[in-house]
Order: sequence, then C-alpha cells, then structure tokens
Amino acid sequence: MNISSLRQKYHQRICSEMIRIRHGSTKGDYPNFADGSSNQSIKYAWGILDRLSCERNYDILDGQTVGTRFETITRDFVKAAFSYLQHIRPGEFDYSVHTNIAEFAQYEHLTYISDAFKKNAILASAFGGDYVVRPDIVIGKKPMSDEQIDKLGILSDSAVQHAKYTTLRHSNSPHPILHAIISCKWTIRTDRAQNTRTEVLNLIRNRKGHLPHIVAITAEPWPARIAALALGTGDLDCVYHFALTELVEAVEETKNDDGIEALQIMINGKRLRDVSDLPFDLAV
Repeated sequence: MNISSLRQKYHQRICSEMIRIRHGSTKGDYPNFADGSSNQSIKYAWGILDRLSCERNYDILDGQTVGTRFETITRDFVKAAFSYLQHIRPGEFDYSVHTNIAEFAQYEHLTYISDAFKKNAILASAFGGDYVVRPDIVIGKKPMSDEQIDKLGILSDSAVQHAKYTTLRHSNSPHPILHAIISCKWTIRTDRAQNTRTEVLNLIRNRKGHLPHIVAITAEPWPARIAALALGTGDLDCVYHFALTELVEAVEETKNDDGIEALQIMINGKRLRDVSDLPFDLAV
C-alpha cells in the first residue's frame, strides 16, 4: 500500500469517526474543526470536508472523544506508514498514547526527581512543575541485543571493554529509547499555543541523551492560528496538517490573500507539512 492509499484510509477514518456537523446560531452549520464564530474558518473547513468527500454527520460527539480518536487514528496511520520504511530506519518500535516519558532512556531520571518532590514539600515549592509528562503519541525504539548489533563484528571480540554506556545496547540499558513525540491538536486556540511551546522546551531541557523528534499535528483550518504554533524555531521540529493539500486549495478558492500568504510562508519556510510527510520525516 502506498502513502497516498494510507493517507486516504486515514481520512476515511477521520471522516467517519471524528468529523461532525454542528448547528451554528448565527453563521449556519459548520464542521467541528472550524471556529463557529469565524466566517473564514468555516469556509476553509467546509472546503476541506468537501474535498475529502466526508458525509455530513450531525451526531453529537464531545471534544474529549474527538481528541482521543484523533490521537488513536494518527498513531495507527504513522505505525502503518512507518512499517514500509524499515529499510531506511530499521529497528523494533512501539507506538502508544499517553505513555509516561520517564519509561524511556533519555528521561528515566525524571522518576527520581518526581518521587523526591513528592517526599519533600520544600523542594516541590522551590522547583515546582510536573515532571511526569504523558505526550499524546509516543514512539519508542527498543534497545538491541549484542547479537543484533554484531552483524559486522563490531562487538564480536570477547575482549571488547568499551561501548559500556550506550543505550542502544540492551545489556547496558533495558529502557526503550524515545524516538518521537507527536502532539495532537484537533484545533488550535492561540492562547494555548504558547503552552505547547513551553511543554516542548521542558522536554528539550530535561533530557539526558539525544533529542527525540518533537512534532505537532492539527486539523485547524485557520492559517493564522496554525502560524501561532508553526512559526519560529527552537522547539517543535515542524507542524503537520491532517489535510494540507485540501486546506491550500480551500484557502485559494476563497481568494483570501492573507490566508494564502500565511500558508506560503509556513510551507516555504519548512514549518508546515502534510500528514503524508510525517512518517518519512520520522525516518530521518
């Protein structure tokens, strides 16, 4: 199955399991990933929905359920696509949702910090913060046995006394290696974009070892709100849209110059990509 087929299957699940039509009081009905108070947002969302050929489902679906399903469906898509890239990024990977990052090699020390704070109110008040982080989607790579690593003889000599600390060797560390974190934002509220950046910066600062891929994916149709999360560097690797091709066409159809320009800046600036790009980028 090629990436276009996987992408289509991904959208079919989103259409059937997540996208619902809400009744608007003043601006008419609108898809549940649009801002019901914004004409532009509603137009873009309808444009995406029509291009995905989603049926109009008016069943009620609460926000928490939508968020959970977005995580699960996206995880399943990445797992399926990544299985076709084993020759590029070999290894045994686990794909999960809301897993404590302290279970991984780069962050195992956070368990000790969290436990110390629980036992000492003075430390907790001085440093604050919750060190037990459970990202939306977590991809971990299992450490490898020496037999797996030693295909070309790099560990074959019984007198080898080095490479005793690398987390790639299971004999050194049984903890999986955190390969990627995917933050799922069905929609984006501008005032919460900064919270996401703060969480990412904490992940960067608190690691011991290499930095995992840290990305976000969204269905937000309003380019200005996507820009609040996508623009800038130093935190997120990149932001991915669940249907970028369809979003670009929907915005261009409205001939909104500001929206078109905002998308061009993010795409040309390598800050916004399509969901189909995500598994390939994670294989780097």
